[in-house]
Amino acid sequence: MAGYSFKLDRDELSEMLGGSLPKGTMLLMTGSHGSGKSVLSQRFAYGLLDNKNTVTYISTQLTTKNFIRQMVSLDYPIGLKMLRGEMLYIPVYPLLDQTKPRMDFIGKLMSAEGLFEKDIIIIDNLSALIRYNINSERSLDLISFFKKLTGMQKTIILTMDSSELPESLTTEFKDGAEILLSLKTRQMGSETLRTAMIDKYTLQENQTGSMIGFKVETKMGIQINISGIS
Repeated sequence: MAGYSFKLDRDELSEMLGGSLPKGTMLLMTGSHGSGKSVLSQRFAYGLLDNKNTVTYISTQLTTKNFIRQMVSLDYPIGLKMLRGEMLYIPVYPLLDQTKPRMDFIGKLMSAEGLFEKDIIIIDNLSALIRYNINSERSLDLISFFKKLTGMQKTIILTMDSSELPESLTTEFKDGAEILLSLKTRQMGSETLRTAMIDKYTLQENQTGSMIGFKVETKMGIQINISGIS
């Protein structure tokens, strides 16, 4: 199956995930705050852009200015790619304040056709975006919407903090994803080690590992921790 390459020579993340992201799939990363969901999303975005793909990135955490700074700090420069239109960055962070907790982000998301013209759509973090107006019916509507996009060969990357949604709704999104990564952290001295467990990868022709250990280095980005791989 054809895929969207996100290979970077500086790390082995692409190799650990089968060499590319299959077209027409939904990848879901779950984990608590600080587990590495955002930095992996940023690594995916930069790798995809570096391999001539186009990306829409919706963030619930960073303004545009802070996102660019964050990417530069990881040596993932994306300023020119944004200027050239290869990347569309949408900061939702300013809207997620306590004065607008009931805004229908699900409806707005599904009706904003311009957000889904790129090859890959990344939403970090989806649970923060939808937690005030989600229920089983709405979650199924949203999953169905994502499936329509994957049917058009778009690839969707989502992050979720399971603590922000009822377990039953989180499970619905997990069931709908073709690729499922669960992220965890542990401390080793002063160093934070992160692990991404590959809980599901339905496309068997792509050879993957079962676990990816990684750390985050300033000016280097994601670094695969060989001792944390199996």
